[in-house]
Amino acid sequence: MADILDREEERRRSETPLDAGSHALSEALKSSFGIVKVLMGVLVVLFFVSGFFVVGPQEQAMVLRMGKPVAEGPRALLGPGWHFALPYPIDEVVKVPITGIQQVTSRAGWYATTPEQELAGNEPQAGPSLNPILDGYALTADENIVHTRATVTYHIEDPVRFVFNFVNASNALQHIVGDALLYAAARFKVDDILTRNIVGFNELVLNRVKALAEQQELGIGIDQCTVRSVPPRQPQVREAFDNVLRAEQTREKALNEARSDANRITSRASADAQSRINFAQSERVRVVNDVSSRADQFLQLLPKYRQNPRLFVQQRLTETIGRAITNVQDRIYVAQSPDGKIREVRLLFNREPPKPRSEAPAAQP
Repeated sequence: MADILDREEERRRSETPLDAGSHALSEALKSSFGIVKVLMGVLVVLFFVSGFFVVGPQEQAMVLRMGKPVAEGPRALLGPGWHFALPYPIDEVVKVPITGIQQVTSRAGWYATTPEQELAGNEPQAGPSLNPILDGYALTADENIVHTRATVTYHIEDPVRFVFNFVNASNALQHIVGDALLYAAARFKVDDILTRNIVGFNELVLNRVKALAEQQELGIGIDQCTVRSVPPRQPQVREAFDNVLRAEQTREKALNEARSDANRITSRASADAQSRINFAQSERVRVVNDVSSRADQFLQLLPKYRQNPRLFVQQRLTETIGRAITNVQDRIYVAQSPDGKIREVRLLFNREPPKPRSEAPAAQP
């Protein structure tokens, strides 16, 4: 453009003579065109320099040219560091956090509230009845109503799927979590959701979220799912739920006390039984050892008895009688007579002790 203007100016000079004013104007135009050239050059340089960008250590980036990736598969992902792309609107850089933990919360089954109210701890006042337009809820397997919500933390495993399979993958995951809450609530009774089987309900929600996320190819990995459930907040319904909860707590308390008593009685009975078993085993060992000792003793005496049974019996009898009359003061031993007859010994003991003699009466004058 500047060359065209220069040629036009030279043509005018050659056709008409220039006066002083026209010459000054011509020089001014030349200077202006020079400044415009410099500015245009600077803008071109800035345009290309703006194509440089930095990918953070916890990110990956993709370059889209006219809305399509410039490469396919793993080559489309750019790692941390400096990279170049043509400036917008030719190229567009999309950065995806791959190591950061992200989360979504589904309120499909929760009553109407705002994040500000939750942070401040100000619960909205419950109305006289449930308003389906504002308040979310879930139907349970026993045809009751419960408020429930879930917060899912996830990380991105496949950035290409996460960016291109959905316009907004986070919103898709939020809808999946809401579907999982309603699906799980329809398969649990209200008492199980609120008190009896909270863990089972949470596991079903988590498994449902994982299955749907994998089925729809979101390109994410589910790390954790936190579920919170509360009964309806209307006064008349809340009172009935509170009564059931108190009854459940009383029941659990009674069961815990019964289990404690059962454990105590069982432990005491087990200890008593073990003590009796130990005593019986100790007594068995003692009796067996005593019998074994006597048997060994008899086995040692058997050869002596076989050599001279009569002498052996006489010796044992003598030993036995000696042990029996060890502490007796008067000992009388009657041996057997040579003719084999038993000798008879008669001892006469005075049954009444002798009376002392009385002194002689004194002489009378």
